[in-house]
Amino acid sequence: QEQLVESGGGLVQPGGSLRLSCVVSGFTLDMYAIGWLRQAPGKEREGVSCISSWGDTIKYVDSVKGRFTISRDGAKNTVFLQMNSLKFEDTGVYYCASLQDYTDYCGLTEREYDYWGQGTQVTVSS
Repeated sequence: QEQLVESGGGLVQPGGSLRLSCVVSGFTLDMYAIGWLRQAPGKEREGVSCISSWGDTIKYVDSVKGRFTISRDGAKNTVFLQMNSLKFEDTGVYYCASLQDYTDYCGLTEREYDYWGQGTQVTVSS
């Protein structure tokens, strides 16, 4: 049974940092691409970042480039999202999701992903 569990969200001031973690079980990261997606209040869910099963392809939505960094630790079955220089508009529920893929691909589209975590709330507020 594939399972993803996010943690690390919280309340942070603008300019601050958070590191989100996504621990996966029931599968290994070398067979699945992992995406981070977020949903702000009143908005549709959007892809933020992703990393391929090979680990070679990494993508970011334009609004977070240079501020967010995705990485993974295969031994711990964990994918991280380091978020720096946080802005008010980064507020939302952050989800990690998995896509079974044996190629060096990952995507930022919600419909591509099969399994989802429960989400972790990130609030950027002064």
